[in-house]
Amino acid sequence: MAFFRKKDTVEPEKLKFRNEWKYIISDWEADLLKQRLSAVMEHDSYAENGMYMLRSLYFDDYWDSSYNDKIMGVEERCKWRIRCYNCSDSSIKLERKMKRGSYIHKDSATLTRRETDDIIDGKCEFLLYHPKQLCREFYFDWISKMVRPKVIVDYDREPMIYEEGDVRITFDSNLRAGVSSFNIFDADIPAISIMEPGTLILEVKFTEFLPEIIHKLLPLNGSEFTAVSKYTLCYETVHHLTAPVSDIGRTI
Repeated sequence: MAFFRKKDTVEPEKLKFRNEWKYIISDWEADLLKQRLSAVMEHDSYAENGMYMLRSLYFDDYWDSSYNDKIMGVEERCKWRIRCYNCSDSSIKLERKMKRGSYIHKDSATLTRRETDDIIDGKCEFLLYHPKQLCREFYFDWISKMVRPKVIVDYDREPMIYEEGDVRITFDSNLRAGVSSFNIFDADIPAISIMEPGTLILEVKFTEFLPEIIHKLLPLNGSEFTAVSKYTLCYETVHHLTAPVSDIGRTI
């Protein structure tokens, strides 16, 4: 089997970086691609009925560095978020996502419901003594850079996986920005729709290689490889009021 391999300029550090490609595609392109991929890929077993809702509370520092670095095209950047699924507290992760060009690296630490509530309420002192180093590093940024919650990002994800190359392809639809609260467990937070009707975000992630059988399907005709950031889109909508009030609705 032939493979599409990473460029020779592989990261020298020990951190494990993955390729991340993003496309904005139409609903009909997504339906066609799902049909084609279903012959070689499987749906993620963690996705009930093939889908789940992802909710992330994104943080940024006093200078909004994560947002501004993205806008200015800074090659190396990172951002903090707390992530849960279907507004449930059964699985909560604190994540730091590092980005270098089209490569990504994520560190994560499991949080309890109480820990998460305390962070949202600004009671972060306990993180200084947390057994997970990532939590202690978050506390350092909380104090030194004044990292604070900025926006809730919601979307519905349909994930597909392929074992060889650790490939994961996701169809992210109904992107929306939560307003009026940072309570990630509140399913009734009002939200503003972000994407143009009839479009969604396709993400392709892989580690060492992308099997040719999958690579030949990408990109689809009419779709564009893009550096779209869900956080950036939602941040702009909430903090710069770029969406009409009529778009506000319930998240689920």
